Amino acid sequence: MINSLMISKTGMQAQQTQLDVISNNLANVSTNGFKRATAVFEDLMYQNLRQVGANTAEQAELPTGLQVGLGVRTVATSRNFTQGSLQQSGNALDLAVNGGGFFQVQMPDGTTGYTRDGSFQLDAQGRMVTSSGYPLTAGITLPAESQSITVSSDGVVTAKLPGNPVPQQVGNIELANFINSAGLEPLGQNLFAESLASGNPITGAPGSAGLGTVMQGMVETSNVNVVQELVTMIQTQRAYEMNSKAIQTSDQMLQRLSQL
Repeated sequence: MINSLMISKTGMQAQQTQLDVISNNLANVSTNGFKRATAVFEDLMYQNLRQVGANTAEQAELPTGLQVGLGVRTVATSRNFTQGSLQQSGNALDLAVNGGGFFQVQMPDGTTGYTRDGSFQLDAQGRMVTSSGYPLTAGITLPAESQSITVSSDGVVTAKLPGNPVPQQVGNIELANFINSAGLEPLGQNLFAESLASGNPITGAPGSAGLGTVMQGMVETSNVNVVQELVTMIQTQRAYEMNSKAIQTSDQMLQRLSQL
C-alpha cells in the first residue's frame, strides 16, 4: 500500500518533466533552427517477491514470478534533428542548411559552437556574426564598400565591389556534422557544443561528405509540430491526473485499514 504512494509520486514527477519539455518546445515554435526534444523514461528496479523459474515441487517450476515495480524516472531528453521548414526571407545574409550539418561559430572562450540558425548579420568590422554577435569560424569579413553579397550552395562567399564587374571571393563557409547529433550539448542562444557522446565533428564544404547545401535568402524554422505537442500535452495531463488519483485511492484504502 505504501509502495503505491511512492510509485504514483514518481509518475507525477515524470509527467511534470514531460510537461516542462513540451512547454519548452512550444515556447520555441518560432525560434530559427530549433529542434524539438522529447523526454525519455525508464522503469525503476523491481521487488522480486517470487523468483521466476523457482521450484514449487519436484520437477515443477514457476512459469512466472512475482515482481513489483517501484515506479519511473526520467533518464534523458532526446532531441529530434529532422529538417525544419525552409522559409524565404529575402535577406542576403540569411542562410539555411538544406540537409545535414551545422554552421560553425567562434565562441568567446575560443571553442567552437554549432548552430542551425543561419540568420547572420554584420558587426562593426564587417564580419558575419550570429544574432548574439559570435562570428563564423571561417572569419568572413565583407569590405565596407560591398554592394551585394552572394553565397553559393557550396559555401563560397563573394562580394560585388564598385568599379569591378567581377565579384570578389571573400571566404568559404564550412559545415560540420556529427555521428550522433542527439549527443550535442545545448548551450542556449541556438548553439550546441561538442560532447563525448556526439563524437568529433566531421567538417567539409557544403554538399560534400554527406553535408547539406547552403541556401541564401532563406532561414530554417523550428521543427516543432504544434498539433503533436498539444496532443502530447493532453496525454501528459491525463497521466498526471491518473497518478494523482492513485495517490488519493491509496490514501483512502489506508484510512479504511486503520479503522479495522
